[in-house]
Amino acid sequence: MHTGAPEVAVPDTGALVSGDGSSFRRILVPIRRACDSVDTLAVAARVCLSTHGVLRLVHVRIFDPPLRGAARFYPESAAEAAAVADEALPFIWGYGVKATTAVVEAQRTEVAAAIARHAAAWRADVIVMSRRPSLAFWRFVLGSIPDQVMRKAACPVLAVHPKPGMARQRAAW
Repeated sequence: MHTGAPEVAVPDTGALVSGDGSSFRRILVPIRRACDSVDTLAVAARVCLSTHGVLRLVHVRIFDPPLRGAARFYPESAAEAAAVADEALPFIWGYGVKATTAVVEAQRTEVAAAIARHAAAWRADVIVMSRRPSLAFWRFVLGSIPDQVMRKAACPVLAVHPKPGMARQRAAW
């Protein structure tokens, strides 16, 4: 029976790594907007439940480099950035999962590096992130944040493809 929840296979969750339990106990989930991350949050919550782990929801507060004589420009305030992660907490709590939030700051071109650094500092076992659909040409020319995180992170990265046609339903969330 299919419940509509994303299907997730977690390999051998009983295996011990470094003598301290399952390898996916600390799960980092970067989120751009809570409503765009529903599939990713559901997958991360299911992995977390299967390993009795904890989630860290991270939003990257982007800034543009300062122009001569000016300060950094932030498209969102610190409160707006904190609210992004906080908006996702009730969804995660609905799964009965323990979660914390964090906001990290990064220059627009360094978002992937900031995610990888935060994952290393928090000692994440895995990063679960959305992979938004885009044209292959643009991914080739510009790269994508998930691709860059996969290259820079010291832990595995699980990229979740959103289900097609779900954008309207997410907007209502």
